[in-house]
Amino acid sequence: MRSHRLTGASLAVLSALALSACATTGSTGDASSSTPRQREALAPGLDYAANPDPYPSTYAPLPTENMAIVGATVLTGAGARIDNGVVVVTDGRIAAVGGADTPVPAGHKVVDARGRFVTPGVIDAHSHLGVYPSPGVMGMSDGNEATSPNTAQVWAEHSLWPQDPGFNTARAGGVTTLQILPGSANLFGGRGVTVRNVPSVTMQGMKFPGAPYGLKMACGENPSRVYGSRNQSPATGMGNMAGYRAAFIAARDYKAKWDKWRETGEGSPPTRNLQNETLAGVLDGSILIQNHCYRADEMAMMIDLAKEFGYRVTAFHHAIEAYKIAPMLAREGICADMWTGWWGFKMEALDAIEANAAIVDAQPNSCAVIHSDDAQLTQRLNQEAAAAVAAGRRMGMDIPEERAIAWITLNPARSLGIADQTGSLETGKRADLVIWSASPFSIYARADQVFIDGALTFDRMNPAYQPVSDFELGQPGFGMPAATVDQGAR
Repeated sequence: MRSHRLTGASLAVLSALALSACATTGSTGDASSSTPRQREALAPGLDYAANPDPYPSTYAPLPTENMAIVGATVLTGAGARIDNGVVVVTDGRIAAVGGADTPVPAGHKVVDARGRFVTPGVIDAHSHLGVYPSPGVMGMSDGNEATSPNTAQVWAEHSLWPQDPGFNTARAGGVTTLQILPGSANLFGGRGVTVRNVPSVTMQGMKFPGAPYGLKMACGENPSRVYGSRNQSPATGMGNMAGYRAAFIAARDYKAKWDKWRETGEGSPPTRNLQNETLAGVLDGSILIQNHCYRADEMAMMIDLAKEFGYRVTAFHHAIEAYKIAPMLAREGICADMWTGWWGFKMEALDAIEANAAIVDAQPNSCAVIHSDDAQLTQRLNQEAAAAVAAGRRMGMDIPEERAIAWITLNPARSLGIADQTGSLETGKRADLVIWSASPFSIYARADQVFIDGALTFDRMNPAYQPVSDFELGQPGFGMPAATVDQGAR
């Protein structure tokens, strides 16, 4: 049996999750005699909108206990800093956040965090863990269905390998939630999925319950380079735009046919088309646009494209030139999911500045996000945010830590459509939090303990809470002392 080096109760929960993932069943029905009022009750296999999530989450929190974290400097993610603060967790939810006089309920375990910092769990809005996992071999390179400029029909979760060791190292860096996206070769790369960063043997056991899907789109060099090199369209920026428009025209027609059938009930329903289903979800607002886009001028065009077809862009990813159109992004309510130090690796990445996030954040109603797009960077998103803060301060911008922590907590939650559930330490939200050894903006800070839904999922001082995947088991330094390894097997 697989060992995560968690408690026995934790392993029991994980086993239950695996079993429940196998129990999902579906049914079909005859709609020939149904009326328009009965459409919502039709079998999921008939109407694509009747079952928007046919691969449902089986996630259940790991065993937890009620607790109060006391004495720490608390950065709530919602803009507040509380020195000598108290965070009360009850039944996996934030029950109270306040100063030293905040009452601790009877029976709650008291966690002494004096001299340390407490923040919400880190959220990585752009990750490829599980679809481009470690080991990085061709047989596991499942992140990009680059066979066509439009592969909106594919879902990243169907490629996700939950035992990627990268999930464990990300958790050790304080990451509690991630959005796993397809790659960026295509105009439409497919759906992303938001996951809880817990050990699991199934994708469904990690899937964030109720989180909206995001559609990965890509503008700029990638699609025109990939398909132009194959003598296909798109081969230019104008080919990119024509491809987006043609796809949304087809999706709008598809959606209209379904809307008419649901309204009238006349004849047979339209034939399902997986590609158009995803794009129709964008048009009706149920699927969020997560748009890979570097240059300011191209982001402006994508905003106009969204207005042409009546949807909105939720986030621009990488957004290296977001600082050039920061007022526009704030006005449109679009998040800019950015790096701090990545630049120069291709033409559209040349005009980057380290203060990008700081400049975006300076706008009222802005949404600046620090993301990774990388299995190593996801382990130190706090340091990437710190570098952006330092760059802004060098420009004379006063950026307090209690504001900047939102770049890796509350703002990515907004980018993923889950800010009502996580991303900040506010009453009623999921108890996703990190106890840091020092300010998370310090190069010396380490995530001491990481909690997801109030359950301890990583403890730097306790090997029982340092899970390892099957790929790591038996390797020296990963769950088995070197002395116990057969020397002849090396």
